[in-house]
Amino acid sequence: MSDSHRDLIAWRRAMDLATEIYRTVETFPKRETYVLTMQLCGCAGSVPSNIAEGKGRLSKKEYVQFLSKARGSLLEVETRLELAQRVGYITMARFRELFAQAAEVGRILNGLIRSIRRQIRDDDQ
Repeated sequence: MSDSHRDLIAWRRAMDLATEIYRTVETFPKRETYVLTMQLCGCAGSVPSNIAEGKGRLSKKEYVQFLSKARGSLLEVETRLELAQRVGYITMARFRELFAQAAEVGRILNGLIRSIRRQIRDDDQ
């Protein structure tokens, strides 16, 4: 395992996605400030935060739990992005860009979860 959460590709890509989402919601109607904007920013920020928190935990099992939380937050991001697109707050092109970024984060997270779980199994043997 790397020494810092900042060394993790999953964390870096999740931060990139969160940054793009924060930039994107600036174009949302002001009436959405306390609804979809806050929800989308909250779950987007939760992805790298949970990766970082998991990395800081003392056991690999706890690490996997936080990576799983990050994955759940990522699925929330995808759902809220689709909602934003459906109600016309983002274009289909922007939705596809952000969704592709989210899918990449998901693939990386899934691989990291599999890797840590394998380490747990190997340690138990």
